[in-house]
Amino acid sequence: MPNSPATIAHILDTFPDLNLTVKKMFGEAALYLDGVVVAFICDDTLFLKPTPAALDLLPDAERGPAYPGSKDDIIGSELLDDPALCTQTFRAVQSDAPPPKPKAAKRPPR
Repeated sequence: MPNSPATIAHILDTFPDLNLTVKKMFGEAALYLDGVVVAFICDDTLFLKPTPAALDLLPDAERGPAYPGSKDDIIGSELLDDPALCTQTFRAVQSDAPPPKPKAAKRPPR
């Protein structure tokens, strides 16, 4: 089931001070912080990447697959009720993530 536009708007509105962007993918969405994927929004549920720093902050967080066949992520919908902790977790995931790969230069036309 695809995400509700209201869910995505709510998540973005909860964090106006963060540089969050959303890209739709396969009916679901990836949530980027400063160009780094920190979470997914699947079936109107927020799933954060389970990086070491995020798990240090949320050692008892519920985990589950964002979509069939995926690894278990941190189910973070309840974190939206605590924007400060959610912001801290987004930044923790971002700090653990490798930097974005540079885009390949376009070849000039022949």
